[in-house]
Amino acid sequence: MAKAKAATKIPARIASASERVTGSKSAAGGARSISDEVQSALASLKMQCTKANLDGMARYGIPSDNALGVAMRDIKALGKKLGRNHRLAVALWDTGVYEARMLASFVGEPAQLTPAQMDRWCKDFDSWAICDAMSFNLFDRSPYAWSKVKEWSKKSREFEKRAAFALLWSLTVHDKRASDEQFLEGLGLIERESMDERHYVKKALNMALRAIGKRNRGLRLSAVAAAGRLADSRSAAAKWVGTDALRELTSDRVINRSRG
Repeated sequence: MAKAKAATKIPARIASASERVTGSKSAAGGARSISDEVQSALASLKMQCTKANLDGMARYGIPSDNALGVAMRDIKALGKKLGRNHRLAVALWDTGVYEARMLASFVGEPAQLTPAQMDRWCKDFDSWAICDAMSFNLFDRSPYAWSKVKEWSKKSREFEKRAAFALLWSLTVHDKRASDEQFLEGLGLIERESMDERHYVKKALNMALRAIGKRNRGLRLSAVAAAGRLADSRSAAAKWVGTDALRELTSDRVINRSRG
């Protein structure tokens, strides 16, 4: 497939993103500056972009105005190559380029995240994709993850609220030390917010509910009870969240898995 550098003109606002953020001068003595690293990362991303990828973003509800058109597998591979580098993650985020922000989720260092920084980035979320990538690749490893689930669950903006439940969903997978009580509290947050009709919020509520129920037998029973209450709700959104979750949580596959 032809690369976008040959078939698609890269917008000037993206082509010059690293200069806007950090300037273009290298550090004294020839050492690579953060600006150099941002420029190098953007150049690597541009080599992987295709018009087909860019055009396909709309089908998944992802804004493409500030995107290059790079497949997630290529962003992930570049992130693995670069390794953790929080200063680079911050500079990549500040470019505003979709793929650079996705890359930031792979190179950011969880231990260096601050609550204020997590809030700033969360406010910038403009799609389910960037919200979920940051939740699953970076935020869920932060010591502030659980407090942000509670805090963001009260937010009014769609992707900020989604972030709470995407993060809760991710914690069911990655936080092996979390107690059942923490997830039971998460079930309470799901029920409290279950009447939210917005597509990307209720999808995250549903996924978090299902994920909690698949963590162990006790939580499956609690999640089934919560899903049953939602299924009986007069709210269309809550009814969908509960009914859809029940189909999976009462399936033989999940029941047998929880017995293991």
